Parts: sequence; structure tokens; C-alpha cells
Amino acid sequence: MKKIFTLLVLLTGLLLFSACSKTTDENQSNTSETSTSPSPTTTSAPTASPDEETPAPVELNVGILPAESAIPIILAKEKGFFEEAGVNVAIQAFSSPNDRNAAVQSNSLDAVIGDVMTGAAFVDKGFSMKITSDISEDFKILSSPNSGITTMEQLKGKKISLVPNFILEYIMDQFAAEYGFEYEIVEIPSFSGRSEALMADQIDGVVFTEPQAGMLVSQGAHLLGSSKEAGIKGGTLMFTDDIITNHPEAIKAFYTAYNKAIDYMNETEPTQYSDILTQYQFPEAISTYLTSLSGTFQHAGVIDEAQFNDILEWTSNKEMISKIYSYTDLTDFSFLN
Repeated sequence: MKKIFTLLVLLTGLLLFSACSKTTDENQSNTSETSTSPSPTTTSAPTASPDEETPAPVELNVGILPAESAIPIILAKEKGFFEEAGVNVAIQAFSSPNDRNAAVQSNSLDAVIGDVMTGAAFVDKGFSMKITSDISEDFKILSSPNSGITTMEQLKGKKISLVPNFILEYIMDQFAAEYGFEYEIVEIPSFSGRSEALMADQIDGVVFTEPQAGMLVSQGAHLLGSSKEAGIKGGTLMFTDDIITNHPEAIKAFYTAYNKAIDYMNETEPTQYSDILTQYQFPEAISTYLTSLSGTFQHAGVIDEAQFNDILEWTSNKEMISKIYSYTDLTDFSFLN
């Protein structure tokens, strides 16, 4: 009995030892698995690619005419000022205001050089835009070389070519009201067509912007009046509401570059950049005109509210708009430095 008891005790001990060894091995195995599992706090998020961190600059499609007002935009593009400011600009040059308006109505432009009455007409027809600044401009009243007309009063009853319903007609109406006369409009949409008609004495006068006006004077046309000297200012830069709402920083960058181009114009001889302008339908005489100017070019600024209201009243009287819009309805100057 004693031997049997001893054997049972030994068997029991062996079984207990085996069970303990198995438990110990499993615990060690579990401990090893737990210690090699990564802690949630040490998991790193994927690093964003450079393209995700720096989105591509917004591209703005800007419509211009071959006039003084377009020069800062052209130079800002060609000299890389837009790129430096962080915005891409594609320029579309038009030979007449009507061609420019057709591009706006086809929704192919984000911004355009125009005037107060055009901005109001766009909005009235459902094309949402806002005036964001003035432009550098000077419109001249000229008479033909052999007309014998050398004073503004002599335009009474004469044939004057301009594009109706734009700033050109408004300016002519201001002079006509001041000097007390009426005149006949001859509509010739293109710059070149009006120039040829004037120099061939087919019309008595024109309203022309610079630099074309100065070029015609140098060829024999008579200078009768200047919008800048008369204090008439209605030219504008306009952006679509879509760009204003969704890409305001692009507009700020645009004006940063625009003003840098103005500084460049004030510091640089026109002969150093006039060849650039001829690539955008400017005449060869642009260098002579710019060299002859006195004073300095001004940074983008606001449109005077009194002038704005007078233009809107004129626009309404011409039945170009269905109602009178307020200054705040059509303008947003918050992007100017």
C-alpha cells in the first residue's frame, strides 16, 4: 500500500508539473506577443505629398483692349509679377468692346477691363460681376486734320465716331453738355476703322483712348479735350462673383502684381518694354506716347461714388439697365492694398 501511494503521489506531481509548465509557456508566449504589438499612440498618419500641401495657383482669364489701361496687366504677366504673387493670368486681347462683351456673355472670362455702365449692364442681364478698381485711362476728343475744327464748340452738329453705350459716349456727352451742343454719332466699332476714317476726313471727330489718340495727333489730328484733364473717370476692372467668392486671394495677388507693374512703369524707360506691348495690338508709337507723359502712373484705386452715381443715371436714361443700382451693389474694393 505504501508503494502504491508513493507511485500515486509521484504521478500526481508529474501531472501538476506538466500543467504548470504548459501554463508558463502559454503566459510567456502571450507576453511576447503583447510586447511586440505596436502601441496605437505610436501609429503615424501618412505624410501628405508636396502637391497636396501646395495647390496649383488659380488661373484667371482676363480680357483687355489695346489701351493704356491694359499696360500694367500685360507687364505683370510678361515680367513674371503675377507668378511671383502666386496667381496665373491668361490674357485675351480684343479689338473692340463688343467683342469683349461677347466673351463675357460666353462665360470665358474671369475679369475684364471695362467701365461703370458696362458693369451695370452685365449685372442687369444676369452676368454677375463687381467693379474691383479703377484703371489708368485718358480719353481724348479729336477732330480730323482737314476739318478746320480746333475748338470743342465747333463740334456742334458734326459727325463724331465712337462706340455707343460705353464710356466713350458718356465722355462725349459730358463735353457736349458743358459746351452746349448736339452731335451726330457715326458708329465704327474697331480702333483701326475709326482711325482711318478720321485721318481720311470721312468723319469730323472721334473719342479715342491713349495711346492711339496721341498717335493720331502726331499725324495731324487736332486735340480738343481730355477726360483726365476734365476729371472724368469711369473706367474699371471687374471680376466675376464666382472668382470673388471662391478665390479672393487670387484677386489680391492680382492687384499686388498689378501695382508692382505700375511701379515698374514709373521706374523704367518705355523703350525697354514697348516691344512687349506691340505683341498685344499696340501701335509702334506707344513708346513715344509713354515717354511724353508727365507725372506718374497710379496704383489701382476706387471709383468715386459721386462719379459712379452720375454714370449710373446716364446709363439708366439710355435705357441700358432696368433699374438704378447702388454703389455697394456693383463694387467691391476690398482687394486693393
